[in-house]
Amino acid sequence: MRKALDFLYDAAGYLAAFFVLGIFVLMIAQTVLRETGMKSGGMDDLVAWFCAASAFLAMAHTFRYGDFVRVTLLIERLGERGRRIQEAGALGIAAAFTGYLAWWASKYVYESWQYKEMSTGLLVVPIWIPQLSFTIGALLLFVAVVDQLVMVMRGAKPTYVQLMEERHARGDYSEDM
Repeated sequence: MRKALDFLYDAAGYLAAFFVLGIFVLMIAQTVLRETGMKSGGMDDLVAWFCAASAFLAMAHTFRYGDFVRVTLLIERLGERGRRIQEAGALGIAAAFTGYLAWWASKYVYESWQYKEMSTGLLVVPIWIPQLSFTIGALLLFVAVVDQLVMVMRGAKPTYVQLMEERHARGDYSEDM
């Protein structure tokens, strides 16, 4: 199960990176087309959708690797048992909020599909297609938070803490800046 979840988070991270590359390619192409006097209609729509996709699809990967902002001033002063309780509490709250986000994202996209909503830009497509990255990203983040919560409840350190400790052991404090 661990390998499957890690693969899922990494795949979403790579897909997010692909969308960032797509933004770069589209922006360069749009610039070249404008300079040559050609039309670049619809590229702004794609760039906007790619921005959203890259942000939402990267959330689970970012969370798992500890690249979200964490305020650890209080937790650093607690003992091992206190840390686990605090970590479980924080992850429980995060699971509730990300579950709520995933529920409403799914409902929102489902309603767009149900009512056959279309985009209003130059590229007219069913709007649920670009919105799907929002739902997938929110669901993956929820799964990642619950995954870490289960780890903590079983007595293990969360993955993001393990990775931070490994970076610190190598003398790498760049993520803490």
